[in-house]
Amino acid sequence: MTAFFRRIPLKYGSVFAAGLQNTFVYRWNFLLRSLFGLVPLAGTVFIWRALFESRGEEIRGYDFGQMIYYFLVVLLVDNLVTPTDDEWQIASEIRDGQINNFLSKPVDYLAYRASLFLSSRLLFTAVTLPVIALVFFWFRQFISLPQDPWTWPVFLVSLAMAAAIQFLIAYALAMLAFWILEISTIVFILYSFEYYLSGRLFPLNVMPDWLQEVLRWLPFTYELYFPVAVVTEKVKGAELWSGLFIQAGWTLAAYLWARFMWRKGLRRYESVGG
Repeated sequence: MTAFFRRIPLKYGSVFAAGLQNTFVYRWNFLLRSLFGLVPLAGTVFIWRALFESRGEEIRGYDFGQMIYYFLVVLLVDNLVTPTDDEWQIASEIRDGQINNFLSKPVDYLAYRASLFLSSRLLFTAVTLPVIALVFFWFRQFISLPQDPWTWPVFLVSLAMAAAIQFLIAYALAMLAFWILEISTIVFILYSFEYYLSGRLFPLNVMPDWLQEVLRWLPFTYELYFPVAVVTEKVKGAELWSGLFIQAGWTLAAYLWARFMWRKGLRRYESVGG
Protein backbone atom coordinates (compact mmCIF):
# COMPACT_ATOMS: atom_id res chain seq x y z
CA MET A 1 0.00 0.00 0.00
CA THR A 2 2.84 2.39 0.88
CA ALA A 3 4.53 1.66 -2.45
CA PHE A 4 1.24 2.38 -4.25
CA PHE A 5 0.92 5.86 -2.75
CA ARG A 6 4.60 6.47 -3.41
CA ARG A 7 4.09 5.77 -7.12
CA ILE A 8 1.22 8.25 -7.50
CA PRO A 9 3.33 11.47 -7.49
CA LEU A 10 5.88 9.76 -9.75
CA LYS A 11 3.18 8.79 -12.25
CA TYR A 12 1.61 12.23 -12.54
CA GLY A 13 4.96 13.92 -12.19
CA SER A 14 5.91 12.14 -15.41
CA VAL A 15 2.70 13.41 -17.01
CA PHE A 16 3.57 16.93 -15.82
CA ALA A 17 7.06 16.69 -17.33
CA ALA A 18 5.70 15.34 -20.61
CA GLY A 19 3.17 18.19 -20.64
CA LEU A 20 5.97 20.71 -20.30
CA GLN A 21 7.81 19.19 -23.25
CA ASN A 22 4.71 19.10 -25.45
CA THR A 23 3.61 22.60 -24.49
CA PHE A 24 7.10 24.01 -25.14
CA VAL A 25 6.42 23.59 -28.86
CA TYR A 26 3.78 26.34 -28.56
CA ARG A 27 5.96 28.85 -26.71
CA TRP A 28 5.91 31.37 -29.59
CA ASN A 29 2.15 31.03 -29.83
CA PHE A 30 1.93 31.82 -26.11
CA LEU A 31 4.18 34.84 -26.52
CA LEU A 32 2.15 36.22 -29.44
CA ARG A 33 -1.08 35.60 -27.54
CA SER A 34 0.24 37.57 -24.58
CA LEU A 35 1.35 40.43 -26.84
CA PHE A 36 -2.03 40.68 -28.57
CA GLY A 37 -3.65 40.41 -25.14
CA LEU A 38 -2.22 43.86 -24.40
CA VAL A 39 -4.51 45.44 -27.01
CA PRO A 40 -7.66 45.11 -24.82
CA LEU A 41 -5.65 46.45 -21.87
CA ALA A 42 -4.67 49.54 -23.86
CA GLY A 43 -8.30 50.07 -24.86
CA THR A 44 -9.35 49.66 -21.23
CA VAL A 45 -6.87 52.32 -20.11
CA PHE A 46 -8.15 54.82 -22.69
CA ILE A 47 -11.80 54.18 -21.84
CA TRP A 48 -11.36 54.51 -18.08
CA ARG A 49 -9.13 57.58 -18.48
CA ALA A 50 -11.86 59.28 -20.50
CA LEU A 51 -14.50 58.22 -17.96
CA PHE A 52 -12.57 59.53 -14.96
CA GLU A 53 -11.75 62.79 -16.75
CA SER A 54 -15.40 63.36 -17.63
CA ARG A 55 -16.62 62.59 -14.07
CA GLY A 56 -13.76 64.23 -12.25
CA GLU A 57 -14.28 62.02 -9.20
CA GLU A 58 -13.80 58.52 -7.82
CA ILE A 59 -16.00 55.66 -8.98
CA ARG A 60 -17.09 53.38 -6.14
CA GLY A 61 -13.85 53.93 -4.23
CA TYR A 62 -11.55 53.70 -7.26
CA ASP A 63 -9.47 56.55 -8.60
CA PHE A 64 -7.84 56.26 -12.01
CA GLY A 65 -4.59 54.79 -10.65
CA GLN A 66 -6.40 52.14 -8.60
CA MET A 67 -8.50 51.17 -11.60
CA ILE A 68 -5.41 50.71 -13.79
CA TYR A 69 -3.72 48.69 -11.05
CA TYR A 70 -6.83 46.50 -10.85
CA PHE A 71 -6.59 45.65 -14.55
CA LEU A 72 -2.85 45.01 -14.30
CA VAL A 73 -3.51 42.41 -11.61
CA VAL A 74 -6.37 40.98 -13.70
CA LEU A 75 -3.88 40.53 -16.55
CA LEU A 76 -1.46 38.69 -14.24
CA VAL A 77 -4.07 36.46 -12.56
CA ASP A 78 -5.74 35.65 -15.89
CA ASN A 79 -2.42 34.37 -17.25
CA LEU A 80 -1.84 32.29 -14.13
CA VAL A 81 -5.19 30.52 -13.77
CA THR A 82 -7.18 30.51 -17.02
CA PRO A 83 -7.11 27.21 -19.00
CA THR A 84 -5.82 27.34 -22.56
CA ASP A 85 -7.94 25.11 -24.83
CA ASP A 86 -8.17 22.34 -22.22
CA GLU A 87 -11.88 21.76 -22.83
CA TRP A 88 -11.35 21.44 -26.59
CA GLN A 89 -8.50 18.96 -26.12
CA ILE A 90 -10.53 16.82 -23.73
CA ALA A 91 -13.60 16.89 -25.99
CA SER A 92 -11.41 15.89 -28.92
CA GLU A 93 -9.98 12.93 -27.01
CA ILE A 94 -13.51 11.77 -26.22
CA ARG A 95 -14.80 12.17 -29.78
CA ASP A 96 -11.78 10.48 -31.33
CA GLY A 97 -11.83 7.57 -28.89
CA GLN A 98 -8.42 8.41 -27.46
CA ILE A 99 -9.71 7.97 -23.92
CA ASN A 100 -9.71 4.20 -24.57
CA ASN A 101 -5.99 4.41 -23.84
CA PHE A 102 -6.77 5.58 -20.30
CA LEU A 103 -9.60 3.17 -19.55
CA SER A 104 -7.28 0.19 -19.78
CA LYS A 105 -4.60 1.74 -17.54
CA PRO A 106 -4.48 2.60 -13.81
CA VAL A 107 -4.66 6.31 -14.60
CA ASP A 108 -7.13 8.79 -13.15
CA TYR A 109 -8.15 10.89 -16.15
CA LEU A 110 -8.97 13.95 -14.05
CA ALA A 111 -5.56 13.81 -12.35
CA TYR A 112 -3.93 13.28 -15.77
CA ARG A 113 -5.62 16.35 -17.25
CA ALA A 114 -4.91 18.39 -14.10
CA SER A 115 -1.20 17.57 -14.45
CA LEU A 116 -1.26 18.78 -18.06
CA PHE A 117 -3.15 21.91 -17.02
CA LEU A 118 -0.55 22.75 -14.38
CA SER A 119 2.33 22.17 -16.79
CA SER A 120 0.75 24.39 -19.47
CA ARG A 121 0.05 27.15 -16.92
CA LEU A 122 3.63 27.00 -15.66
CA LEU A 123 5.15 27.27 -19.13
CA PHE A 124 2.59 29.85 -20.30
CA THR A 125 3.40 32.00 -17.28
CA ALA A 126 7.16 31.62 -17.79
CA VAL A 127 6.90 32.64 -21.46
CA THR A 128 4.55 35.57 -20.89
CA LEU A 129 6.05 36.85 -17.62
CA PRO A 130 8.60 39.15 -19.34
CA VAL A 131 5.78 40.84 -21.26
CA ILE A 132 3.68 41.23 -18.10
CA ALA A 133 6.72 42.52 -16.19
CA LEU A 134 7.25 45.21 -18.84
CA VAL A 135 3.60 46.24 -18.59
CA PHE A 136 3.85 46.50 -14.81
CA PHE A 137 7.05 48.55 -15.16
CA TRP A 138 5.35 50.91 -17.65
CA PHE A 139 2.48 51.53 -15.23
CA ARG A 140 4.66 51.32 -12.10
CA GLN A 141 3.35 54.64 -10.73
CA PHE A 142 -0.06 53.01 -10.22
CA ILE A 143 1.19 49.90 -8.39
CA SER A 144 0.35 49.71 -4.70
CA LEU A 145 1.56 46.55 -2.97
CA PRO A 146 -0.43 45.08 -0.05
CA GLN A 147 0.21 46.68 3.34
CA ASP A 148 -0.63 43.55 5.34
CA PRO A 149 1.98 40.76 4.86
CA TRP A 150 -0.76 38.13 5.44
CA THR A 151 -2.38 39.27 2.20
CA TRP A 152 0.18 37.34 0.16
CA PRO A 153 -0.45 33.82 1.54
CA VAL A 154 -4.22 34.41 1.47
CA PHE A 155 -3.90 35.57 -2.13
CA LEU A 156 -1.98 32.42 -3.08
CA VAL A 157 -4.68 30.22 -1.53
CA SER A 158 -7.42 32.13 -3.36
CA LEU A 159 -5.39 31.99 -6.59
CA ALA A 160 -5.05 28.19 -6.34
CA MET A 161 -8.79 27.80 -5.79
CA ALA A 162 -9.56 30.13 -8.72
CA ALA A 163 -7.37 27.98 -10.98
CA ALA A 164 -9.09 24.82 -9.69
CA ILE A 165 -12.57 26.23 -10.31
CA GLN A 166 -11.72 27.31 -13.85
CA PHE A 167 -10.07 24.01 -14.74
CA LEU A 168 -12.78 21.83 -13.21
CA ILE A 169 -15.56 23.76 -14.95
CA ALA A 170 -13.71 23.42 -18.27
CA TYR A 171 -13.24 19.69 -17.59
CA ALA A 172 -16.92 19.17 -16.73
CA LEU A 173 -18.05 21.06 -19.83
CA ALA A 174 -15.78 18.92 -21.99
CA MET A 175 -17.58 15.83 -20.66
CA LEU A 176 -20.61 16.93 -22.71
CA ALA A 177 -18.74 15.45 -25.68
CA PHE A 178 -19.96 12.07 -24.45
CA TRP A 179 -23.48 13.15 -25.44
CA ILE A 180 -23.13 15.74 -28.19
CA LEU A 181 -20.77 16.01 -31.13
CA GLU A 182 -19.98 19.72 -30.84
CA ILE A 183 -19.75 21.47 -27.46
CA SER A 184 -18.68 24.89 -28.74
CA THR A 185 -22.11 26.55 -28.48
CA ILE A 186 -22.56 25.60 -24.82
CA VAL A 187 -18.97 26.54 -24.00
CA PHE A 188 -19.28 29.96 -25.65
CA ILE A 189 -22.56 30.69 -23.85
CA LEU A 190 -21.09 29.88 -20.46
CA TYR A 191 -17.86 31.75 -21.17
CA SER A 192 -19.85 34.81 -22.26
CA PHE A 193 -21.37 34.95 -18.78
CA GLU A 194 -17.96 34.28 -17.27
CA TYR A 195 -16.34 37.09 -19.27
CA TYR A 196 -18.81 39.68 -18.04
CA LEU A 197 -19.33 38.41 -14.49
CA SER A 198 -15.81 37.41 -13.44
CA GLY A 199 -14.37 40.93 -13.32
CA ARG A 200 -12.52 41.00 -16.62
CA LEU A 201 -14.36 44.04 -17.98
CA PHE A 202 -14.79 45.97 -14.72
CA PRO A 203 -14.40 45.44 -10.97
CA LEU A 204 -17.52 43.76 -9.66
CA ASN A 205 -17.71 46.11 -6.68
CA VAL A 206 -18.63 49.02 -8.97
CA MET A 207 -21.92 47.25 -9.66
CA PRO A 208 -25.13 48.11 -7.74
CA ASP A 209 -25.20 46.64 -4.24
CA TRP A 210 -28.07 44.24 -4.98
CA LEU A 211 -26.23 42.83 -8.00
CA GLN A 212 -23.01 42.46 -6.01
CA GLU A 213 -24.94 40.38 -3.48
CA VAL A 214 -26.21 38.10 -6.27
CA LEU A 215 -22.76 37.73 -7.83
CA ARG A 216 -21.27 36.98 -4.42
CA TRP A 217 -22.95 33.56 -4.52
CA LEU A 218 -22.03 32.70 -8.12
CA PRO A 219 -18.80 30.89 -9.14
CA PHE A 220 -17.81 33.54 -11.70
CA THR A 221 -16.78 35.96 -8.95
CA TYR A 222 -14.25 33.48 -7.60
CA GLU A 223 -12.68 32.60 -10.94
CA LEU A 224 -10.91 35.94 -11.26
CA TYR A 225 -12.31 38.92 -9.38
CA PHE A 226 -11.96 37.59 -5.84
CA PRO A 227 -8.21 36.80 -5.87
CA VAL A 228 -7.63 40.18 -7.52
CA ALA A 229 -9.70 41.86 -4.79
CA VAL A 230 -7.69 39.99 -2.16
CA VAL A 231 -4.28 41.15 -3.37
CA THR A 232 -5.50 44.71 -3.97
CA GLU A 233 -6.98 44.62 -0.46
CA LYS A 234 -10.48 45.53 -1.59
CA VAL A 235 -11.87 42.75 0.62
CA LYS A 236 -10.87 42.55 4.28
CA GLY A 237 -11.98 41.11 7.57
CA ALA A 238 -15.23 39.16 7.66
CA GLU A 239 -15.87 39.80 3.97
CA LEU A 240 -12.51 38.24 3.11
CA TRP A 241 -13.04 35.09 5.17
CA SER A 242 -16.63 34.59 4.02
CA GLY A 243 -15.42 34.98 0.43
CA LEU A 244 -12.73 32.34 0.96
CA PHE A 245 -15.33 30.02 2.45
CA ILE A 246 -17.66 30.47 -0.55
CA GLN A 247 -14.74 30.03 -2.95
CA ALA A 248 -13.77 26.78 -1.21
CA GLY A 249 -17.39 25.65 -1.52
CA TRP A 250 -17.40 26.30 -5.26
CA THR A 251 -14.07 24.50 -5.63
CA LEU A 252 -15.55 21.43 -3.98
CA ALA A 253 -18.78 21.72 -6.00
CA ALA A 254 -16.81 22.00 -9.27
CA TYR A 255 -14.76 18.93 -8.33
CA LEU A 256 -17.86 16.87 -7.54
CA TRP A 257 -19.53 18.04 -10.75
CA ALA A 258 -16.44 17.06 -12.77
CA ARG A 259 -16.39 13.59 -11.18
CA PHE A 260 -20.14 13.17 -11.70
CA MET A 261 -19.97 14.15 -15.39
CA TRP A 262 -17.08 11.72 -15.97
CA ARG A 263 -18.93 8.80 -14.40
CA LYS A 264 -22.16 9.51 -16.27
CA GLY A 265 -20.35 10.11 -19.54
CA LEU A 266 -18.29 6.96 -19.20
CA ARG A 267 -21.39 4.86 -18.68
CA ARG A 268 -22.89 6.25 -21.87
CA TYR A 269 -19.61 5.75 -23.72
CA GLU A 270 -19.44 2.09 -22.67
CA SER A 271 -23.15 1.48 -23.38
CA VAL A 272 -22.77 2.56 -27.02
CA GLY A 273 -19.65 0.46 -27.49
CA GLY A 274 -17.04 3.17 -27.09
